[in-house]
Amino acid sequence: MTDAAYLVAVAVVAGAVTFALRALPFALLRPLRESVLAARLAVWMPAGVLTILAVVMLLDAAALAPGAPVDPRRVAHALIAAVVTVAVHLLGGRRTLLSIAAGTLAYVLLVNLA
Repeated sequence: MTDAAYLVAVAVVAGAVTFALRALPFALLRPLRESVLAARLAVWMPAGVLTILAVVMLLDAAALAPGAPVDPRRVAHALIAAVVTVAVHLLGGRRTLLSIAAGTLAYVLLVNLA
């Protein structure tokens, strides 16, 4: 195979794979709309994501590595950020991305400015 033919073949295969990967979600959209599992995940995933983020943040703030000292300021910052996240979530119309952004911003500002 010549160099030009090889390059064209590679471009065609790459284009076909890219097109298929982009079209696949649209092909699966209809069955997912009727899926009970997808409906349940849509209800529980936001709370799950927030819970995982909160646990990771609090564990990081508490420095639970063996022998690591607990920094009370970092724990306080993490707890304040968690309260901000919950408050924004409940008062802001339960918008998950807004809640995550507000809590993350509060934590970053507290850690870096306080």
